[in-house]
Amino acid sequence: MDLYLDNAATSFPKPEQVYRAVEHTMRQVGVSPGRGGYGRGIDASRLVFEAREAIAAFFGIADSSRVVFTHSATEALNLAVRGLLRPGDHVVTTTMEHNSLARPLQEMSGKGVDVTWIEADAEGFVDPSRIRAALKPSTRLVALSHCSNVTGTVQPVEEIGEITRSAGVRFLVDAAQSAGHVSLDVERMSIDLLAAPGHKGLLGPQGTGFLYVREGLRLEPLQTGGTGSSSQSLEQPESMPERYESGTLNLPGIAGLKAGVEYIRQVGLQEISRREKSLLQKLIDGLEGMPQVVIHGPRNHHKQCGVASFTVAGTDASHIGFLLDRDHGISVRVGLHCAPLAHKTIGTFPAGTVRISPGCFNSEEDIDLLLAALRIIIASC
Repeated sequence: MDLYLDNAATSFPKPEQVYRAVEHTMRQVGVSPGRGGYGRGIDASRLVFEAREAIAAFFGIADSSRVVFTHSATEALNLAVRGLLRPGDHVVTTTMEHNSLARPLQEMSGKGVDVTWIEADAEGFVDPSRIRAALKPSTRLVALSHCSNVTGTVQPVEEIGEITRSAGVRFLVDAAQSAGHVSLDVERMSIDLLAAPGHKGLLGPQGTGFLYVREGLRLEPLQTGGTGSSSQSLEQPESMPERYESGTLNLPGIAGLKAGVEYIRQVGLQEISRREKSLLQKLIDGLEGMPQVVIHGPRNHHKQCGVASFTVAGTDASHIGFLLDRDHGISVRVGLHCAPLAHKTIGTFPAGTVRISPGCFNSEEDIDLLLAALRIIIASC
């Protein structure tokens, strides 16, 4: 048996059309977009444009040129943070952040940026009123994750967006764990910067991601170089999205990402979300029936997004993960999940937790197998 339950890290398997799109692009297109006026080059540029349009439509983005392709959500978050903030600026964030956001913010704090860390409660929730109270005249940005990669806790992004919009503060949302799982609309949620990976809920390949940049917002690029446009100038172009896409784009990956988004639209985001929430609730119910298990997070699929974390009294999380893999062929994630502040917040630092993250291709039988394996392991510990 080989059972994969670590979709919060990377979704697996992918839809068949994603594999086909990647292979077709490598075999039949095979060239760099924006680098030639010949037929294949035009085909490559068209594919990138269509992928940009698909992502824009999926997230309620009116102008697809505001979608910047990156190689990961981490790169997208770094572009947003480093590209926007300057010494003297103030940022509000939370203690539930992944290191892909927390580390750039921490580094910027050493360069004259004032960072306020709002502590979440024991279930990982952040009270919007605390964010409102933390705003200052110098506040430039509120930055946080939509959904915790540790507890699955979903933050009230729409309510927070209303706060930032009324205060004239920019709003950056890390959608690493929510994109492709729940509805996201940048206008409805007043989001100015949206970062997401392609390889998780959007069902695309690794090495893909994007950053949405609201019109009127200018960032300094992370890197400069060839863009396939404005080649007569030694200055980085101002036009979107070329300003932030120096170098050769990952065309096969972008083709796969486009196919992943199209698959979600075909099946229906609501249907995928319904399936995943049903699996999550079944998992939570099963874990709650084990007296030795402590669940860390909301314990309610209406307040969670695809992730459940737990510990077992008297047993190290890494040992549970090892036995699940060795004896039962079940892949889960253990440890701190690149989010030490979140674990300090919920009281599981430094040992961490066992994290289970079902995906849209898992079944109720998969959850039954996991729960049965856990009962065997706990009984033997």
